[in-house]
Amino acid sequence: MAKEALFTMKLEPELRDEFMAEAKSADRPASQIVREFMRDFVEKQRRARAYDIWFRAKVEEGIREADDPTVKRIPDDEIVAEWRRERAEIVKQLSDRAK
Repeated sequence: MAKEALFTMKLEPELRDEFMAEAKSADRPASQIVREFMRDFVEKQRRARAYDIWFRAKVEEGIREADDPTVKRIPDDEIVAEWRRERAEIVKQLSDRAK
């Protein structure tokens, strides 16, 4: 990747000195570390934005489904009973394996 842009920033002299010393102790150019920080930040922001878009879509889907009178509703007690049956079956399978 061509490095044609110049980036200037202001920071405290102590922070700059500490950063430069740590970069030197890691045998890495400070500019390389800053580029890595920038790439990581960009990727983190993109993932967060993508997750936010996905999450909002799921919430909107849930709201639409909750408002839809044609959606089959399953009572809570049926769900709880089903999970209890499934848990009991798993416990049985595990105890059978242990024998």
